[in-house]
Amino acid sequence: MACGPVRARPRGSRFSLRPQGQIINRRGVARDPKAPFMSSPTFTKQTYTYKTADGNALLADVYVSQPLAPRPVLLWIHGGCLMYGDREQLRQYQLERYLQQGFIVVSIDYRLAPETKLELIIEDLRDAYAWVLSEGPKLFAADGERVVVVGHSAGGYLTLMTGFCVQPRPQALVSFWGYGDIIAEWYSRPDPFYCQQPAVSAEEAHRNRGLFYLYCRQTGRWPIEVAGHDPDKEPEWFTPFCPAQNVTEHYTPTLLIHGVLDTDVPYSQSVQMAEQLAAHNVEHQFITLPLLGHGFGLKQDEPPSADEIAVFDQVIEFLGKYN
Repeated sequence: MACGPVRARPRGSRFSLRPQGQIINRRGVARDPKAPFMSSPTFTKQTYTYKTADGNALLADVYVSQPLAPRPVLLWIHGGCLMYGDREQLRQYQLERYLQQGFIVVSIDYRLAPETKLELIIEDLRDAYAWVLSEGPKLFAADGERVVVVGHSAGGYLTLMTGFCVQPRPQALVSFWGYGDIIAEWYSRPDPFYCQQPAVSAEEAHRNRGLFYLYCRQTGRWPIEVAGHDPDKEPEWFTPFCPAQNVTEHYTPTLLIHGVLDTDVPYSQSVQMAEQLAAHNVEHQFITLPLLGHGFGLKQDEPPSADEIAVFDQVIEFLGKYN
């Protein structure tokens, strides 16, 4: 694998992070020291309700290394096109890497489209972030002044939103195959890749969320179904929800990671974000993965691939610059 980070000017280290021991996985099961995963730190998992909306509790899983002590927080946001997915998608290997580096890991749920529209999804994002800052120090010894945000795909999009839509801003962002423009043709027009698959009718689309997403990509209706607004008629409505249009010199330092062969979120989406970050002199790195598509192609508890290990070495190095 060739990884080509575009490095920004260094600003010095902000995190002082150290490995925190070993031994159990997220299910509390002892790990074989010869297993393919690296040794885990000893940690506890606690599930909290960070808000109630529409009569439903929105939950956050908090993973804390032992012994309990003030630590920086990594807010992790799942993907799923804003239409499906949940906080349990965080891969075991990735969780272990973050914990070993001294982070408290907070993995959140948020309401999903099309039942919940984009404005309220962003409201959930803001509320989860505010909860970490206000309640985290009391509940799990979070250092509210040292928060980073990491997300994959739609979670990468939400991660990029936190670069300007929350206050105080995070210390750093990591976007895996995320996107900064939600009304570009890749989302607002029929997608050539998805149109190669059997056509999904409007009636079939409501059988499950996977079919609904396929229908949206085949018809170019994703922005309408997620936002409740038509980008062709109201493009200005979407401006506050497009990270690529909201980059300023105050935007958070960002690491972008994207596979060139991505058929779901175009590689060009991260290229566009990198160009905007560079134009506004924002610290950033861009890791290009020439032989990968959308994700590492691994199940949650599968051992890491060489690609994943190499990328995460760079992710940890990047996050280690910010304290």
